[in-house]
Amino acid sequence: MFLVIAFLIFSCALFAAAYHAFIVPQEAENQVLVGRLRELRARSGQRTRSAPDLIRREERGTLAALGDFIEWIGLIRRLQDMIDQANMRYRAPEVASFSLLLFLGVYFVSGLFIPVLLVKLAVAFVIAATPIVVILTKRKKRLTKFEQQLPDCIDLFNRSMKAGHNIHAGLETIASESPDPARHEFRKVVEEMALGMQVDVALRNLGRRVPLIDLKFFITGLILQRQTGANMVDVLENLALLVRERLHLVEKMKASTAQQRFSAALLCSMPIVFAIILWFLKREYIVLLYTDETGSKFLTYAIVSEIIGILIIRKIASPKF
Repeated sequence: MFLVIAFLIFSCALFAAAYHAFIVPQEAENQVLVGRLRELRARSGQRTRSAPDLIRREERGTLAALGDFIEWIGLIRRLQDMIDQANMRYRAPEVASFSLLLFLGVYFVSGLFIPVLLVKLAVAFVIAATPIVVILTKRKKRLTKFEQQLPDCIDLFNRSMKAGHNIHAGLETIASESPDPARHEFRKVVEEMALGMQVDVALRNLGRRVPLIDLKFFITGLILQRQTGANMVDVLENLALLVRERLHLVEKMKASTAQQRFSAALLCSMPIVFAIILWFLKREYIVLLYTDETGSKFLTYAIVSEIIGILIIRKIASPKF
């Protein structure tokens, strides 16, 4: 009886923490949005009850499952975009097929040693996700390096514009004098323009290959300068200063939260490390978790709780920069 009560208390506390970590912030953002919409309605002189709903809502029909499947196919396209952003020469269908075969192979092989279904699925999923994790890691490093090089690229472009050159010459200066990966991406822009592509289209392709908000501001400034003929040098100088200040703020925030993030990683790894230690010191304690039926249920619940706890701690310990 005591174990059942403890189990219920722990489960309620776990799901309450998950609710406050994921649902409550989203509801607060929705309330802020609703308040802004009400202010807009009040300013326009319309009554709240008779005014139309400004939030677009999707009604799911009888074929919604088919639509979800078709939308899921778009994952292949997004995976290919991530591979291109990581500057890797793989194809998304090949990566997805390899991950699927890896999942099935690990699942059936682990079934010979691990009788618990959830553990087999977890092991197979982790190993099958390794290629995608490698792609995401390399993509993140490349985008971070590009973001650090962007202020210097903007300064190069500004100096070229002050010297009396046009946009084409400014982009060629960045492509020739910047280090990789900025040189590689801007060289693609120059090559596309040399093949006859319009400047606006080439710049938008750059924004698609490098999805950084600061780069999109830079691209928007160049497009406006080309269309209106305005002097964008001062604006781009302020943009370079803003990017540098933001990167400095991000590094300062990471340094300030280093202890909290280390504590979160330590808390998340403690159950796994403790299980490994028990496997070598008191193996009979661990064996019961997958040989006994009740132990298998406890192990399944422990894995689910661990995953939810990791997501909650990651949400709390990773502030938005």
